[in-house]
Amino acid sequence: MKNLFYILFATSMAMMFVACGTTKKQAKQSDAGVAYTLSFEQRRKYDYYFLEAVRMKEKGQYDAAYELYKHCLDIYPSSGAALYEISQFYMYLGQEEKGEQALKQAVRSDESNFWYKQTLASYYEQKMNLPKAIAVYENMAEQFPARLEPLMSLVDLYNRTKSYQNVIYTLNRLEELDGKSEQISMEKFRMYLLMGKQDSAFVEIENLSKEYPYDLRYQTILGDVYLNNDKPDEALAVYQRILKEEPDYAPAVLSMASYYQKTGQDSLYQLQLDTILMNDDVASDTKMELMRQCILQSEQTTKDSMQIVSLFWRILERPQQNADLAMLCAQYMITKNMKKESVPVLEQVLSLDPENKPARLQLLSYAIQDNELDEVVRIAKSALEYHPEALEFYYYLGVAYYQKEELDEALDVFTRGVKQVNEKSDKGVVSDFYAILGDIYHQKGRAAEAYAAYDSSLVYNPDNIGTLNNYAYYLSIEKKNLDKAEEMSYRTVKAEPDNDTYLDTYAWILFEKGRYTEARIYIEQALRNGGEKSRVIMEHCGDIYYMLGEKDKALEYWKKADAMEKVEEGETPPTEQEIKRLKQKIRLKKYVE
Repeated sequence: MKNLFYILFATSMAMMFVACGTTKKQAKQSDAGVAYTLSFEQRRKYDYYFLEAVRMKEKGQYDAAYELYKHCLDIYPSSGAALYEISQFYMYLGQEEKGEQALKQAVRSDESNFWYKQTLASYYEQKMNLPKAIAVYENMAEQFPARLEPLMSLVDLYNRTKSYQNVIYTLNRLEELDGKSEQISMEKFRMYLLMGKQDSAFVEIENLSKEYPYDLRYQTILGDVYLNNDKPDEALAVYQRILKEEPDYAPAVLSMASYYQKTGQDSLYQLQLDTILMNDDVASDTKMELMRQCILQSEQTTKDSMQIVSLFWRILERPQQNADLAMLCAQYMITKNMKKESVPVLEQVLSLDPENKPARLQLLSYAIQDNELDEVVRIAKSALEYHPEALEFYYYLGVAYYQKEELDEALDVFTRGVKQVNEKSDKGVVSDFYAILGDIYHQKGRAAEAYAAYDSSLVYNPDNIGTLNNYAYYLSIEKKNLDKAEEMSYRTVKAEPDNDTYLDTYAWILFEKGRYTEARIYIEQALRNGGEKSRVIMEHCGDIYYMLGEKDKALEYWKKADAMEKVEEGETPPTEQEIKRLKQKIRLKKYVE
């Protein structure tokens, strides 16, 4: 009893694994003939090796699986399942001739298996052997008359081989199976036109509209087909019939506008546009499609953007179903560099759709470009009410407060912002968050927290040049970890060798380490790259010259630094203590620590 139970179990499991061997779709992939062809012992061995092959394949041990499948074929050479699996190995190994042969054998061993034939036909398609692919699909269509897939593949292949009559024949077979549809009718219409059979083409669309007499969409399609194929009178008759039955049917109203346009009746075309665009009952999607057409036509002809904008203004004065048209208007204005004009439209977008993130970001970008910090604060604060998870709004709001020197507010925003960080957050943005947090902490005299923030910044982006520079500079000022500061600063100079700020930081670290000759090389490079505009760089230059014994030159640079009323943009204004120290250097004509 135990052996019999094992045999029944192994046989059923083998059939299940065969069915799942390649894909879930191959549910009928089995060796039905095994039970009748093999002896009891051969069947037991076949089942065992096949199960092991499937197990090895699922574990990714393909060499072992391949050998086991081959062993299955030694036992049962006409096994469709084993032949199919072996064919896939041959294909993967680039032995396509062997793969094709095995696949064809699998098909011959089990003519009723849909998926073997599907794979063979797909292989022929891939090899661009379209006649053989067509032959296999035709066989499948005959053998599996209820399946749509072979017929759909045949439509594509007959199209590619320009066998238009066969396309129509196959589409007719699809219609018998799946019923008449717009897609099939339009494809048959196209085929008839390619064959020069205009009458048959129009009959096909007429039959579609007759099939669905109460569906005005198909009636409209018939009119559009007439219009697009130089039959304007027939098109007009169809549109008039539809509009008599349903005067506000938007697709027909839109098609009627196309009719007036194509027949050169411009005044009626404009009137028809107004009928659609100023009608509050017409769907927003219809108006959107029409406005896109108007924009396209304008770009191809007059390029009169003011005419399009004027039309948008008239539409947006009316009640809106949603924010789509206002957003389309704003996008059009942006492409036309109409920044000022787009602002009220973007505001209208937000009044209709407060959660529209792109509109807020666009308004925010304008405020940033114009350096309107109060406006940046207003927009970003409002944005966070609707997008509390969006890091970019915390970032711009925090930066605005920082630039306004409202450090407590900036610190609060950045602290709240980093709480929104998750595994999906942009690492570069998060790194910048911590970088500015570090700057704020340092300005507030909280050095330990500043360095911790800088460390976090470098965890998210080890190459954050701004963080590396500021971290290194503040360490040098405090004369801490100068080796670490030098290493970080050198990376910034290597990354941007013409950046006067980074050159100055590196020079100052070398100064603090007593390497004055090297410091002079880098401070002079900083001067050549715009450093003469920086009060800090000029003072550092004087300090370095003094330590090199060039006291007159040092005094010259200290005086130049002292004469600067404004600091360079982005440079922190000097403290009262720093101003006092510089004046002391000038008065004493010596370096003051």
